[in-house]
Amino acid sequence: MTRPGLLGFRIAATSSAGLDWQTLDSIWAEAGGLDVFSAGWMSDHLSDASQDIRGPAFESLTTAAALAHRVPGKWIGIAVLSNTFRHPAVVAKAATVLDNATGGRFIMGIGAGWHEGEHQAFGIPLPPIAERFERYEHAVETIHALFSDAALTGDGVTRPDPFYPLDRATLDPPPRRRGGPALWLGGQRRRGIALAARLADGWIMPGNVPGNLAYFSDRRDALLRALEAEGRDPAGFDFAGQIVIGGDRQGRREAKELALQFVAAGATHLTLGIGVRDGAAGLAAVAREVAQPVIEAAGRR
Repeated sequence: MTRPGLLGFRIAATSSAGLDWQTLDSIWAEAGGLDVFSAGWMSDHLSDASQDIRGPAFESLTTAAALAHRVPGKWIGIAVLSNTFRHPAVVAKAATVLDNATGGRFIMGIGAGWHEGEHQAFGIPLPPIAERFERYEHAVETIHALFSDAALTGDGVTRPDPFYPLDRATLDPPPRRRGGPALWLGGQRRRGIALAARLADGWIMPGNVPGNLAYFSDRRDALLRALEAEGRDPAGFDFAGQIVIGGDRQGRREAKELALQFVAAGATHLTLGIGVRDGAAGLAAVAREVAQPVIEAAGRR
């Protein structure tokens, strides 16, 4: 199976102030002509994740579908979908649309959900962490079942799950990519790491610790141990870091050096985050001063 290249772009979740459609669309239009980026990324929030409540945010699945035409040939990823927002069967159907629209280049990140303010504001239940994580595990397993070959047959998939039961469910039409979109999980602790090692194609570090190289290295080591326990070859697994870039030359210089450190530490993919107010010109500067030098130094796209 094909995999995303080294570098992706995104609007950093902590820098969404001033977000509107025209600005977002112009950034993605600019990215479509920048070969140094192999992927475009977005967060999954209903309001500004950097605030307790309120602030701008576009719903991620519809936004990804609307912007896919701006970046033909590139991957589109969401890091990460909140399991509390949607039933996993609806996620599987939406992800199938994006997988087809991108020619099999959709990365479906999934997490348990965490932002209390947006859940409270919109009346969405946020269960205690133990129940929330149990639901998350079952949701990932449900999605995995819907992307299996069994869901392509007439009998479909039946699972007597306590949270998300399936009764002869089929996924028709099927995704473009065999086995469904690439699944990247964002779990951090023992059970999350074990789940990623068992079912995922990759792991992406959380957006609340962008640029934390020590954290990335520690979790990567834990994942390598978990993959070994599952008998899986880590060569086929993606490890993604995240970096938020300051909007000036000094910030871009620092980001370039940090990105190279992430690559040396085993990152197979990096998301480079900019602020909304940096706009299309800011992304072009990141491509020129960060992405291109990193690709040249790493010797790969």
